[in-house]
Amino acid sequence: MSKTSSSPSRRVVLATSAAASAVSLLAAGPAAAAGETDERTAIRPFSFRASEADLSDLRQRINATKWPEGEQVADASQGVQLATMQKLARYWATEHDGRKVEARLNALPQFITEIDGLDIHFIHVRSKHENALPMIVTHGWPGSIIEQMKIIEPLTNPTAHGATAGDAFHLVIPSLPGYGFSGKPTAPGWHPVRIAKAWATLMQRLGYTKYVAQGGDWGNAVSEIMALQQPAGLLGIHTNMAAAVPANISKALAFHEAPPADLTTEERKAWDQLDFFYKKGLGYALEMSHRPQTLYALVDSPVGLAAWMLDHDDRSQKMMARVFDGIGEGLTRDDVLDNVTLYWLTNTAISSARLYWDATQISNGAGFFDVRGVEIPVAVSAYADEIYQAPRSWAERAYPQLIHYNRLDKGTHFAAWEQPASFTAEVQTAFRTLRKSI
Repeated sequence: MSKTSSSPSRRVVLATSAAASAVSLLAAGPAAAAGETDERTAIRPFSFRASEADLSDLRQRINATKWPEGEQVADASQGVQLATMQKLARYWATEHDGRKVEARLNALPQFITEIDGLDIHFIHVRSKHENALPMIVTHGWPGSIIEQMKIIEPLTNPTAHGATAGDAFHLVIPSLPGYGFSGKPTAPGWHPVRIAKAWATLMQRLGYTKYVAQGGDWGNAVSEIMALQQPAGLLGIHTNMAAAVPANISKALAFHEAPPADLTTEERKAWDQLDFFYKKGLGYALEMSHRPQTLYALVDSPVGLAAWMLDHDDRSQKMMARVFDGIGEGLTRDDVLDNVTLYWLTNTAISSARLYWDATQISNGAGFFDVRGVEIPVAVSAYADEIYQAPRSWAERAYPQLIHYNRLDKGTHFAAWEQPASFTAEVQTAFRTLRKSI
C-alpha cells in the first residue's frame, strides 16, 4: 500500500490506458468529463499493490519487537495492556492477510486529483439509482477510508439491503491530506479550513451541484467548517461526533470546576465522559498538536504504531482489546489491523499527526467540541460510547436547524466501521427531508 507517484520506485499501479481514462471520467460525473482538461486537475484512476518486500519487512519488525514489562495495574489505566499488544502482534505476524483488504479496495473505483497543489485520493461510487443524493464522507484519526468501506454497498445500493431507491447515495470518500494515499503536505497549512475548501472543490469537480457532507472526529470538524463556509450546493451535514458543548460547560471543564447543578441525566453523562477524556484520555492529541515530528518511533515500530492508534479513547480501546481476546464486537481483528497496516505501508504516522499541529496554528482557543455556529441543516447521531454522547438539549442549542437527532445505545467512536447497519439507517433517515431539494 504505497502512495501514488509518477516515480517508478513507488509500488502503486496507475491505470493509464484510454479505456481506464474513459471509465474514470464516466465515474467522476458529467462536469468532470466535459470540463476538466487541466492535467493538474485531471481525475486519474488509482489502484495499488504492496510489495512483498514491504510486507516481509513488516512481519520481521513485528517479530523483532522489543517488549517492555507489563503494566503495574490490573486494568488499562496505564495504557494499552501488554497482553493485548502481544496477542495483536502474534495475529498480525502470522494470520493477518493484507492482500485481502488490498483486493477489496482495488475492487472500488478510486481516483487521484490535484487540489490546491496537493494530490487528493478518493473513493467515488455512484449509485445505479438516478435520483441518488451525493454525499462526501470524511474519516478522522486514527481512521482512514477503511472506516467507510462497510457502508458503501448499503448506501449506494439500498434496494438490495431492505431500503428503497429513495435512500440511495452517490458516495465520495476522500483520504485526508497526509493520510492513506493522499499526498503528504510539504509545508504547514493543511488545516480543516483548507480541507473544507478542497472538499467543496472536489464535489464541484465531480459535477455535483447539490450534495451533503458527513463525518466524525476530524470528519466532523471538516463537515462543520464546510457548513460555515456554505459552498454552493451544500444542503446539510450529518455528524456522529457533534461539536455541541455549551460555552459554560467547556469553561467549567477547562478550569476543573464542579458540574452545574441543573444538568439533566443525559447532560451529566456527557459531562462525566468529557471530564474523563480531558483528564485521562487526551494525551495523544496533545503530543500530536505540539510535537508531531517527535513521533519517530511510530514509523520505526509497527507494534508501537498499533498501540498508539488503539489508545485513541478509553471505550474504543477497551472494545478493541476485547476483539483480541476473542470476544465478538462490531470490529474484527482483521478490521483493526487492516487500518493499522494502511498507516504503516503508506508511512503516514507523522504526516497524519501533523493535522493536529496545523489545527492549533489557526485555533482561537475554542475546544474541539465547542459550538461553531452552524446555521444550515444538521443531523446528529449520538452513539453511546463516543468520546461523549451529545445530549439532545445541547444539539438543539448548537444547531438551530437540527433536522434529525437520535441516541444510539451501542457504538463507539468508529460508528460507520463498527456499527454499519445502524449508521446506514441513521444517514438515510437524516437526509430524507433534504432530498426534496435535489
